[in-house]
Amino acid sequence: MTYWTIFLAAEAAAETTTEGGLFDINATLPLMALQFLILMAVLNSLFYKPLGKAIDQRSDYVRNSLKDARELKEKSEMLAAQYEKELRDVRRQSQDIIAKAKAEAEKISATKIQAAQQEVAAQKQKAADEIEAQKAEAMKSLEQQVDSLSNQILEKLLGAELVG
Repeated sequence: MTYWTIFLAAEAAAETTTEGGLFDINATLPLMALQFLILMAVLNSLFYKPLGKAIDQRSDYVRNSLKDARELKEKSEMLAAQYEKELRDVRRQSQDIIAKAKAEAEKISATKIQAAQQEVAAQKQKAADEIEAQKAEAMKSLEQQVDSLSNQILEKLLGAELVG
């Protein structure tokens, strides 16, 4: 029985609400439009503007960071090129210094070798002269001894003949 009463009440309500349809143009439409505009104004002031501002700030930060990074990269590339040039110059200078030092060392060693060879030649000549002098002296001494021995031999030979 209660089902029948609910059903009848629903039928009565359906018969009385036949006015309008899907879109009833009455006071609720302007009220809903006003609520929508107020909601948009509130969302714009509380959410969209700060969010847009934050996004713009972040975009500016990223743009400036990229600009700074590019400038730093260019500076570092310029410094690297400058250092490589200086390194090449220093290497060339050091090779020149090494070559000069080597040439000077070779010159000094050649001079010392030549001096040593001259000294050796002088000592050799001096030794040869001393040997020649000693030889000449020895020859003189031998000649005197030979002369004295030959005189002694002659005296003995002749002396024996003279004596005998």
